[in-house]
Amino acid sequence: MTFYRHSGPRSYLSSTMTERFDCFYCRDNLQGKKYVNKEDKHVCVRCFEKLCANTCAECRKPIGVDAKELTHKNRHWHEGCFRCAKCYKALANESFAAKDDGKIMCEKCGAREDSARCQGCYKLITPGSQNVEYKHKVWHEECFVCFECKQPIRSKSFMAKGDELYCAPCHEKKFAKNCFGCKEPITSGGISYQDKPWHSECFVCHTCKKQLGGARFTAHEDVFYCVDCYKSDVAKKCSGCQNPITGFGRGTNMVNYEDKSWHEYCFNCKKCSLSLAHKRFVINGENIYCPDCAKKL
Repeated sequence: MTFYRHSGPRSYLSSTMTERFDCFYCRDNLQGKKYVNKEDKHVCVRCFEKLCANTCAECRKPIGVDAKELTHKNRHWHEGCFRCAKCYKALANESFAAKDDGKIMCEKCGAREDSARCQGCYKLITPGSQNVEYKHKVWHEECFVCFECKQPIRSKSFMAKGDELYCAPCHEKKFAKNCFGCKEPITSGGISYQDKPWHSECFVCHTCKKQLGGARFTAHEDVFYCVDCYKSDVAKKCSGCQNPITGFGRGTNMVNYEDKSWHEYCFNCKKCSLSLAHKRFVINGENIYCPDCAKKL
């Protein structure tokens, strides 16, 4: 907002005619009468007020010969009408602001009128006061509070949920998911496995504690293992090739018999190499045979 200051009100020069002149408009003899010199024209008081006088922007009445007039941007006022539209302070010799709607205001009221309103209490935010701005909205510093605990947020971190603002502790308590492992809130990132949330640092191999995010792993009895630890510590050993049966890649399917296990592709007749998966077989010592080969032993 721009503030202006008047040099003071002006009066039209009026005097008594001592020579023989007529009014420019009505042609009355002005000798011995008061007149106004308007743009080098001699005008009687009556014609001046009827035809030449400016109209006051406030009271809408003519500004007569004997009145003091103030002018701003082609608008005119009686000295007594040139007042603040809010507090009515006389502004003839004071700083003032001219609003777009034509209102004249003193410096104090003009600054208050242009001030933003607090989104919390809806009162004006006066220039120079402590305030917080967020997404083109403004709050008094003491009105910028957490929706949950009602404490001022000030310079602390906060999160928005729709139109509601939360300090970081309240946001975690109200909205953050809790890690399935440590039960603490997950404030950022995290991993989801079978619809259960985990901190990245909690979703680790049971044996070597390596983080499993983005890595191949397997679960055994609700415990997670990386591939290497599962092979060495958990997986059954194939009675055929002696390698771990991991469930990864080619070793997905296996055959169990009594206390022994085989990769499906290792469960073959010792003599003719026929695959015996889902077929009848004969155990002889440590070896397995198809029925035909078993008869020839």
